[in-house]
Amino acid sequence: MTKSDLLFDVASGVAVVTLNRPDAMNALTLLMIHALTEQLRDWAKDDSISAVVVRGGEGRAFCAGGDIRALYDAREEVRGLTETFFCAEYRLDHLVYHYPKPYVALMDGIVMGGGVGISLHGSHRVVCEKTMFAMPETGIGLFPDVGASYFLPRLSGELGMFLGLTGHRLRAADCVYAGIGDYFIPMGRHDDIVAVLRDGGDIATTLAGLSEVAGVPPLRDQRDWIDRCFGAGSVLEIWSALNKEECEDAKDALTALRTKSPLGCMITHRQLRSGAAMDFDACMKMEFRISQQVMAGHDFFEGVRALIIDKDNKPEWRPGVLSDVTPDMVARFFAPPSQGDLTFDTN
Repeated sequence: MTKSDLLFDVASGVAVVTLNRPDAMNALTLLMIHALTEQLRDWAKDDSISAVVVRGGEGRAFCAGGDIRALYDAREEVRGLTETFFCAEYRLDHLVYHYPKPYVALMDGIVMGGGVGISLHGSHRVVCEKTMFAMPETGIGLFPDVGASYFLPRLSGELGMFLGLTGHRLRAADCVYAGIGDYFIPMGRHDDIVAVLRDGGDIATTLAGLSEVAGVPPLRDQRDWIDRCFGAGSVLEIWSALNKEECEDAKDALTALRTKSPLGCMITHRQLRSGAAMDFDACMKMEFRISQQVMAGHDFFEGVRALIIDKDNKPEWRPGVLSDVTPDMVARFFAPPSQGDLTFDTN
């Protein structure tokens, strides 16, 4: 990490974090995660700080995720990083979820993976015309994490299962419709948000006053087939239900599913169904269990190779088809890791 990867600015009791790795779409490195965690903890204890605002810097992303290239390289080069990274990232997400002060996330660009963890769990989520939200992890042999086990099942109907399995991308209007964003405020007014808050403005009043109508959400007209198909009892049943639909959007969803890791999809289905009945902390512990098994397996590294390293877009998943994924294969991803479950620093 360089000193410019994260920028911290405090004035009039309002602290602003700017993610500043535009060439990497503000992807979070382990050092960035440690630095942000330490700073947020300091501000939480500082009575002079009344609120925190997190935003992206220049470029097209708020934060496009974690540094998965480093995780890929860690399989051969840095033993222990795959454990350390997920521990640190999930503890940061836990801190954001439980943050004792208002936490305003300006989701000003691409929001994926790790970027979801440091935005969606905040107390106030602002989307804009540049926002593009997705949880595309099944496409690289991973699973929707950073607290997705908690928030995806709590979206309306079966939207969470649809988003988690397909990696479907949402723009601002759909984010507001789905409950992922609280306010739509054009990016040109984001500096005004900070200025008004530093001038003593009330957060809720300020955000509501600057908020505009996000537009018509395309998701609204797709809810019938999404809820019908993605409410099925298994991934195979979801595929079967989508096969019976005539609309192009459902066909596109099935096409997307065919490119995903079969094992990743089966893990995700169980993960999201389980998370619906769990509290946030339990969801994070479950995700840590899954993450450690994934890092010890094949599909994640093969997915990163195919989509990011070699870019041939031809991952060879193991197993290669859904019907070959057994319940026992899935169950082992939910077992406690040998090093023990994730713990949280509550100080």
